[in-house]
Parts: sequence; structure tokens; C-alpha cells
Amino acid sequence: MCGIAGWADPSCPHPDGGITVHRMTETLAARGPDDSGVWAAAHVAFGHRRLAVLDPANGRQPMVTYDDQDEATTVLTYSGEVFNHRELRAELELLGHKFRTDTDTEVVLHACREWGTDAPRRLNGMFAFAVWDAPRRRLLLVRDRLGVKPLCYVRHGDGVLFASEPKALFASGLVVPAVDDDGLRDFLASVRTPGGTLHRGVREVRPGTMLLVDSDGVRERRYWSLEARPHEDGIPATVDRIRELLEDITDRHVRADVPLGALLSGGLDSSALAALGRRSGPLRTFSVGFTGEFVPDALRATPDAPYVRDVVTHCDLDHRDLVLGSAALADPAVRRAVVDARDAPATGDLDTSLFLLFKAVREHATVALSGESADEVFGGYPWFHQVPAGDYPWRYFTGRSGTYLALLRDDVAAELGIGAHREAHYRQALAEVPVLPGETAERRRMREVFHLHLTRWLPDLLDRKDRLSMATGLEVRVPFCDHRLVEYGFNAPWSHHTFDGREKSLLRAAVADLLPRSVTQRVKAPYPATHDPAYDVAIRAQAADLLASPGAPVWAYLDPARLRERLGRPPADRATRAGIDFALNLDLWLTR
Repeated sequence: MCGIAGWADPSCPHPDGGITVHRMTETLAARGPDDSGVWAAAHVAFGHRRLAVLDPANGRQPMVTYDDQDEATTVLTYSGEVFNHRELRAELELLGHKFRTDTDTEVVLHACREWGTDAPRRLNGMFAFAVWDAPRRRLLLVRDRLGVKPLCYVRHGDGVLFASEPKALFASGLVVPAVDDDGLRDFLASVRTPGGTLHRGVREVRPGTMLLVDSDGVRERRYWSLEARPHEDGIPATVDRIRELLEDITDRHVRADVPLGALLSGGLDSSALAALGRRSGPLRTFSVGFTGEFVPDALRATPDAPYVRDVVTHCDLDHRDLVLGSAALADPAVRRAVVDARDAPATGDLDTSLFLLFKAVREHATVALSGESADEVFGGYPWFHQVPAGDYPWRYFTGRSGTYLALLRDDVAAELGIGAHREAHYRQALAEVPVLPGETAERRRMREVFHLHLTRWLPDLLDRKDRLSMATGLEVRVPFCDHRLVEYGFNAPWSHHTFDGREKSLLRAAVADLLPRSVTQRVKAPYPATHDPAYDVAIRAQAADLLASPGAPVWAYLDPARLRERLGRPPADRATRAGIDFALNLDLWLTR
């Protein structure tokens, strides 16, 4: 896992392209603490920051191939992991390709030389990369199918600037940071437009898409999307197939030449990966908790710790607990680090605690497995069972977004029109859902729900995971995002997903023999939040300081009287906490 940056313009050379890209690349140092490199020519410059995971002694980037006259032919700057690189390497060797390293990077480089724009669909993994085809003077930007790895760009002249993160684009001096109104609408409506960002003029390469830049201009080409296919397997065969896929996927994901661990919450998803990963050898696991008494609420009925202990004992894991206090969670320096990492207003203690967890894990491991996306693949959220008509199914809009909207100035709220934006966004998302002829209304609706989660909900979670982990130099792998598993789960009927009368029936059945019964029977609990009153006291003091700064940029969007009214509410009110955190984080983001 690494950070990439670059510039290319097939029509106009840039004499200082290498210097520009060096500045861009340096902003990504946390993503790649092990090495850096820049390669430049008249019409292109690539930069790279490396986090060495495979063949650490070799594999420096940008990586280049040369012709017989020692002229560069293909240049690659690459971030991510390709988990079928061994099979691809063997195939390419039969075709005459020679390799100098044991990295997946070099496999991707030769795959692009051999198969050109057909190469991405052969890759199984999480990746974002740029390839320069020198003879054709053509740039290819590629992002993985689910969008696990970020890749953003801006148009510049007849070409583009690109990078893993927007901050690298701004470091070029060619892009001025500004708020994008539609991006802000997305954020406040708890939706995500594929390709959109919070920054004006900055776009993302859409998941499953490549961007081609050459003398014919800049254009997108999709190489993968979810398809509706008949599901012929009965329940037992479906369970067996999921177990087979999970075993193969996990075996691939635990391959690394550096220390590897796994995040463990005591829930079904992370516990399943820990149990499967443990079969390949000793495995370090990590969990997060908070000081103070656990207080059950509508989302979290039970604490994680007892279930974590059950899994650790059952699977013989080498485990470490991180217990966070409110002083660390509310530390302004940590808050700023999180906002910088996300290039966006962060989500209070949910983001600061995850950042601190990743930072602690990095002291023991370079790579970690995470159960992210299992809920989207197997229908794990409560609202899968209570699907509303005419709107996105997730309830976050009335939670986080409702709290945020209540703080907006009236003129800002009227101009943004969040409700209408969300409604139009929903209609557009529905239009993309593939269907099979003859499907029942219920089957079609549940296919819509899965598609909406995988394309409009999951990307935000994956971006959060990537940004916060890479800010600490930790590579987090998400095995449940393997496209084979996603495709299979997407086409399994809802009756299969709920055959035992509960959520995630197929996953539970597929891994039941690996886990203690307490975990397989546990009701889903989301990522934990602190209940310590000291956290609320700390952020209220910070909010009071913000209110004492009438010139703060946040007041261009928020009404100070409404934030002041929130401070008069009981400290235990979680909506109040969310609003305060939002105000603090939005102000930090606007002042960056």
C-alpha cells in the first residue's frame, strides 16, 4: 500500500513537471514511509511513496520498462495489493516476460504491457494506479472494483493531475482548494455520488473504472460493474460456496513479507476473518475500547470485550486491547490529524478512536485484516429488514445528517436544498440497478437495497478506513470486498440471506464451525463509541472557544445561536455530541 501522484498532458510539455510532482508526492509521506521516487519526461511525471509489503528490498517505484534503445516504454506508479499476482506472473512468464522482483507491482506493470486496457479486469485486489504508455503518449488511471483504494484527479490543460488524496493536488500549486456545493450536499445528506468529492473541480476515478488520457482527450471506461444473474444454488450449496470463497480469499490476504494482524471486535465479520486467518499460522489481533462504564443504547446492546475474549480463547490468538480515554479522543491535535487525513469534516470520536487504534496497531504490524463490507455483502444492517419506500434505506440521514442540518444557517440550508438533492440522488442511483426479467417486486427491491449499499454507502466507509489507516502507515485489507464474493452475494436471493430468520444467515452458517456460539449468536453491534461524560465536557469547552471566535469560517455555514442552544442540552444527549463534533471538525476542515 502506498501513495501515488502525477501529471500528464499528451499535448503540452511541462518543463517543471518533476519538481511539481515531487511537491505533490511529499504530502503523501505517511502513506509510504519506506521509500519515495519521481520519474519525469516531457509530457508526464509520476511520483510514489512506498509502504513496503512484498519483497521490501526491491520494488522501488515508479517502475519502468525499456526498449532495446534504452527508451522508457511503460511507466507505473501503483498503490494497493493484487492478490492473484502469483498466477498472473506465471501466465506472463509463459508469454516471455522476465521479472526482477517478487512484487505484485511488477506483475501489474507487465500485465499492462501485455494486455493494455484489458489488464484491470484480470486483477483481483484493491488498487489504484497510473500507467504511462510512452509510444502512444497515453495515460491510464485505474481504480479497483469496489473503490477500496482512492484515486482523485483534476483536469489541467489537455491532461490531468492525479493523486491518492486531494491534498497532493493542492500541493502542486495548480489547483486552488474550494468547497464543492454538490459535495457538501452529499456529505450532509449521507450519500456519495460516484466520482464526486467535497472539493470543487476534484473528481475521483469511479470504482471499477479507468480513465484514459491521450490526444483524443480525457474519457472514462468501465471495466466492471455489478450484474444481475440467476442464482441456481440452493441454500446448502450457497453456504458451501461462500465458505470456499472465504477460505481462498483469506489465504491470499494473509500473504505478506511484513508483520500482519487483524482487527477484532467480537462480531461475526471480524471474528470469521481472524479464525480463517489463524489457520495459516499465529495471528495478532487488536481491539478498541474506552474508559468509563458501557451504556447500552438502541444500536449497541452489548460491549465488545466479552466476545473478543471468547474468540481469542477459542482461536488461540495473540491479542492486544487498546483502551482509550477521553483526553486522547478529544485532543485537538488528534482531531486535526484526523481531519487532515480524511480531507473532510470527520465524524467525532468514531474517527478519532479509529485513527488511534490504527496508530497503535502500526506499532506491531504493517498489515491488518478488517471485516469491513460484510454487512453490505450479506445484508447485516437492521434496516435491511425494514426497508422504507422511496428513500435510501439507511437511517443515518435522520441521525448524523439530521443533527448537522439542524445547525445550518437558514440561507445556507435553503440554497443547498438537501432534501431535494437526496431525492434526486436516490432516483439516479436506482436507475443504475441491474434487474433480471421476471423478478418479483420483493426480489427486485432487495436487489436495489444491496446495490445502493455497495455503490452509495460502502464507498464512504472504505474511504474512511483507507484515509485513517494510511495516515498511520498501516495497510488495512478488506477480504469481504473480493469481487467474486460480492458478485455471488449480490445475486443470492433474500430468502437465502435470511434463511435462519436472522441477519447474515449465509455468513453465519459458512463459519459457524470456526467460532464460539456466543459470537455466532450475537446480535450485530456497530463500531463502538465512548460513553465517558468527560468527552462531552472536553468538546463543549472547545465549542465554547469556537463560539468566542465570530470570525471563524464555520459561521459562513452554521448558525452560532443554534450551536449555543445545543450546549444548553444535557451532556448525555448523543445528537448534541454529534452536532458539536461536526461544528469543530467543519471549522478545522475549512481552515486547512
